[in-house]
Amino acid sequence: MRFKRRLKIEKGLLDLTPLINVFFLLLIFFIFTSSFIFQPGIKVNLPKAVTSEVIQQENVVIIVTKDDLIYLNEREISQDELASSLSIIAKEKTPLLIKADNQASLGRVVEIWDMCRSEGVSQINIATSQ
Repeated sequence: MRFKRRLKIEKGLLDLTPLINVFFLLLIFFIFTSSFIFQPGIKVNLPKAVTSEVIQQENVVIIVTKDDLIYLNEREISQDELASSLSIIAKEKTPLLIKADNQASLGRVVEIWDMCRSEGVSQINIATSQ
């Protein structure tokens, strides 16, 4: 006895609605999460340099703002505290990175640079943007 198949299979019909829904949900998720990502820290407009290089190692960071305030690893510090901290940094032989704002006074940056050299810090870098 032969049975007839009552179910017809139609080829080539694919429902795209769930695929489109998932795509738009992912798109909305990434749009909202990317708007909340920001880097906390001190706002500094770095000067531009054509010949700058990327530093790959960990550094101690000194930030000089446009108001000539000094920050050591994102903590405000006075010049006396900076001198004592620089002697510790020189003993540990860790490299130093100076991030000075574009509008910071050059005299303040040179004072910090001289202080680093007098305390014995061997590797001093200045941050720039390309």
